[in-house]
Amino acid sequence: MPQTMLHTALPHRTSLLARLVRALNEARSRRRERLSLARLDPHLLRDIGLARDEAATEAAKPFWQP
Repeated sequence: MPQTMLHTALPHRTSLLARLVRALNEARSRRRERLSLARLDPHLLRDIGLARDEAATEAAKPFWQP
């Protein structure tokens, strides 16, 4: 690969990798938060202002969905 192509392709590749890592971390975080939400008892749900069915709906979302 010519030197000039290497310099232009590398930042794009690094940027793509950084975005991929960030997206995976966000998905893992969403999954963890939704699992925690599903385990909360009704008293704690009331404290954060959620009804049981609202919490269940949010917890049932797939990890890739914001």
